[in-house]
Amino acid sequence: MKRIGVLTSGGDAPGMNAAIRAVVRTGAAKGIEVIGVRRGYAGMMDGEFETLGPRSVANTVQRGGTILLTARCKAFYTPEGRAIGASKLKEAGIEGLVVIGGDGSFHGAHYLELEHDIKSVGVPGTIDNDLYGTDYTIGYDTAVNTALSAIDRIRDTAASHERLFFIEVMGRHAGFIALDVGIAGGAEEILIPERPESLEQVIEIVRESAKKGKTSSIIIVAEGYEGGGLKVMDTVSKATGLDARVSILGHVQRGGSPTASDRVLASRLGNAAVIALLDGKSDVMVGIHAGEVVHVPLHETWEKKKDVSLEMRELAKTLAM
Repeated sequence: MKRIGVLTSGGDAPGMNAAIRAVVRTGAAKGIEVIGVRRGYAGMMDGEFETLGPRSVANTVQRGGTILLTARCKAFYTPEGRAIGASKLKEAGIEGLVVIGGDGSFHGAHYLELEHDIKSVGVPGTIDNDLYGTDYTIGYDTAVNTALSAIDRIRDTAASHERLFFIEVMGRHAGFIALDVGIAGGAEEILIPERPESLEQVIEIVRESAKKGKTSSIIIVAEGYEGGGLKVMDTVSKATGLDARVSILGHVQRGGSPTASDRVLASRLGNAAVIALLDGKSDVMVGIHAGEVVHVPLHETWEKKKDVSLEMRELAKTLAM
């Protein structure tokens, strides 16, 4: 294998640039030419390729976002779209592909290999941390710390005004961010889609907190819980009569300079992806389990479910007394 491609796809995540950098510099160290595919699968279909060398990725490890840009491409969900993308790769002499993204991106990589024999390795890049087969995904640690910083500031306001705050964090289908920031931020309750309390239970929890003498409370809401923070706040406020506000952190959690943990994780996995391709491994994701690099079949990353820790859920409830 003499020439490989690298792309970022789907939602951006802090640390993607560190992963790109690792792919490029590992390739250079191994005598492999690395081609950057701009704008993900959409750019692949348009033939948006550029040669990347060690200097191309200088001063990028600390940058958020992705220097290769990213996009969601509905056309690539079709066999016809994938055929166009595969033909562009083959015309450019690209023999293997490193795909940095989430499960949607991995679907594309899997079918490229299945239908067109394009050897692909996935690198988990998503702030949600919801991919099966890896303990952590690139961007998750940064997103948690970004959200926690905002929650610490909101708590000051909540205490000053003796007010109930509902803070919505990202996690449409997964409560990993909500659970970690809730515990670290001392939240009174954490609402996640995996184990949703009913709104009636949430109302009772708030009432009990008030009876205990709490003059302010922070409740973390994953965006996938019961329609999100705004709906929960409105329902609970009307039922309890308490002064309540909602803060939706939104896409701020995706931006910013990646933490040291995300930079190291991205560097390890970018390097491991190139090594995997050179070792003849493909149709796999490189992940981290118990501190070691693992190789997980791509289809398992979406066919198997990664669940939140029951121990962490119980810890959150215990500490919220």
